[in-house]
Amino acid sequence: MKDKYIELRVNHDFGDILTTYFDFLKQNIKKFTNVFISYNGVFLVGLLITSYLLVSGFVGLIAEEGGFSGSGLGQSGDETYWIYIITGGILFFVIFILVAGLNFSLSSSYLVQYEKSKGLGFDKKDVWNLTKSKFGNTLVFILLLIPIYLVFVVVVVITAFIPLIGLFAQYILQFSLAAWIGVSFFSMLEQNKGVTEAFGEGWNLVSKNFWKSVGVNFILGLLNGLLFFIILLIPLIIVGLYTFHVVENGVDVASSIVSTVVYTLGLCLLLILSIYAQCLSQIVNGILFYTLHEKTYNVNTRSKIEQIGQSN
Repeated sequence: MKDKYIELRVNHDFGDILTTYFDFLKQNIKKFTNVFISYNGVFLVGLLITSYLLVSGFVGLIAEEGGFSGSGLGQSGDETYWIYIITGGILFFVIFILVAGLNFSLSSSYLVQYEKSKGLGFDKKDVWNLTKSKFGNTLVFILLLIPIYLVFVVVVVITAFIPLIGLFAQYILQFSLAAWIGVSFFSMLEQNKGVTEAFGEGWNLVSKNFWKSVGVNFILGLLNGLLFFIILLIPLIIVGLYTFHVVENGVDVASSIVSTVVYTLGLCLLLILSIYAQCLSQIVNGILFYTLHEKTYNVNTRSKIEQIGQSN
């Protein structure tokens, strides 16, 4: 499995897509994680700073009210804590937008290079070069997502008034939107298409295979979420036990260095893993793209038939 090329450009059925994804993940997890860390270093430091500001602000406000340490001293530091929260929130928003675009590109570029090299015979610089060459298109793509999500929110609000059926409609819309955006972005990188052309191609592929696209995003989103929860389980237990210790012993978290470190690292880990999970979801849609594209155009199948004809 380690060295064997996993063919992606195949008309997989639903079950084969799931199998291909997990086989790909097992083979590529180490190399892709290395790419992720290498090109997210600055942002990871930024997330650590963001976590510190948010933790300092929220913990300070809670302690100010006596709800965490039980001191209830009523010190007048509210303005300082709110500055921490607002600054941390703004910083997080900026980093989130930048990271979203970067990692959508990184995960897509990684898959493109894997398919191009027919295996792991590529360097992480190849991934970065493809990502870098698409910065402009990526920015335009992200900007176009703003009106798309606004329309989505309006539709969700409308469907919320429909009992039961509205709930199912919201989930179907959510996963179909995730499939359309993911497949469209991948089309932009893999086929070197313009942004609007890529959206059109994504719509064409997803709409023709609607339930497969929704199902893949739902099932693998659920499984990725479960994996995400399992990885977080130990840190959550540690933070939970420490919080119990804080409450039971009346620790003044606002002035405790240990509390700040524990909660900052906990929040930072949560944010980093959330970004990593986003990368995995785009890998899912990259594999989905190859499946839908092959089903629609038979590029790989025709190539193999031509090779057989030439050998004869």
